[in-house]
Amino acid sequence: MSAPTLSISRRLRGTPFTNRVSEAGVKGYTVYNHMLLPTVFESVEADYHHLKKHVQVWDVSCERQIEIRGADAARLMQMLTPRDLRGMTPGQCYYVPIVDETGGMLNDPVALKFADDKYYISIADSDLLFWAKGLAYGLHLEVDVNEPDVHPLAVQGPKADELMARVFGEQVRDIRFFRFHLLDFQGNEFAVARSGYSKQGGYEIYMDGAQNGEALWDALFKAGEDLNVRAGCPNGIERIEGGLLSYGNDMTRKNTPHECGLGRFCDTQTAIGCVGRDALLRVATEGPIRQIRSLSIEGDPVPPCTDKWSIFADGERVGRVTSAAWSPDFNTNVAIGMVRMTHWKEGTKVEVETPDGMRSAVVHLKPYI
Repeated sequence: MSAPTLSISRRLRGTPFTNRVSEAGVKGYTVYNHMLLPTVFESVEADYHHLKKHVQVWDVSCERQIEIRGADAARLMQMLTPRDLRGMTPGQCYYVPIVDETGGMLNDPVALKFADDKYYISIADSDLLFWAKGLAYGLHLEVDVNEPDVHPLAVQGPKADELMARVFGEQVRDIRFFRFHLLDFQGNEFAVARSGYSKQGGYEIYMDGAQNGEALWDALFKAGEDLNVRAGCPNGIERIEGGLLSYGNDMTRKNTPHECGLGRFCDTQTAIGCVGRDALLRVATEGPIRQIRSLSIEGDPVPPCTDKWSIFADGERVGRVTSAAWSPDFNTNVAIGMVRMTHWKEGTKVEVETPDGMRSAVVHLKPYI
């Protein structure tokens, strides 16, 4: 029986880079914010090794931007997140858990501040635009909330600095981590941030205007021929090694930031105005009863983790694995899961019920990378 296909319609949007991604030999896509996100080119493992050694260009246009602009922009931003934004200055990027009135996670984006009255929120996979627009309308805020014509392109890997310097100039090397500069590309000014969804280092280019897509892509590939530049995408193995969370997989609205290990980004005492502040004050005081942890799972490579796998200890279920993959570099199965407080200490031995049987596993406080 042949594999099912993904039916494409106007509801599933392509990107300014889709033609180039196809030409580069993409072998798989997922749907992310109603857009195409590449998932594999040569193979997941081959892409993984290349990412760690060279440099890749990722079409991450699916990281849609929510632009918040106007006199009440800062107020609305603070309503969305329990992180205190008062110290955020133009040119900074903040990782900001977004919560609802119960303290449940709605998204875990990166926010960019351009000015006191202009922010971008670079979102994970959920329809956060509607929540932000609803708050703005319901409270009669003097602010415009929209999705601008901005399409992020990531350049990731140990050779990213050299490639970006060849295209945008040596000034890219001066950009600090989680900061951005406005840089010129063929007469267009783009925000270029030192950030990205990998632990290998790199940049995200917030390309303004779809018409510039193929020119930017081609310029990066021409400049990186001797750097072994390739098309790539967020890699499942590398992101689990690094403990990078995936909204919708590792966390949902049923989880608080504290359960997701994001308590350090919650300034509940000072983030006055956040809609979920009161609920999170209780969580901060009492502490979570479960929390995300990294795990290593023994045995041969595990099958794809397409559903949650139960974690057991002494026959009792104490958590669930939400992401897992075989790590060639660490020669073990690496995983991310939500674990009950009774079993979340470093080195705790548990069992994981995988599709091919029970496996011994060990809980870790920190990710591998």
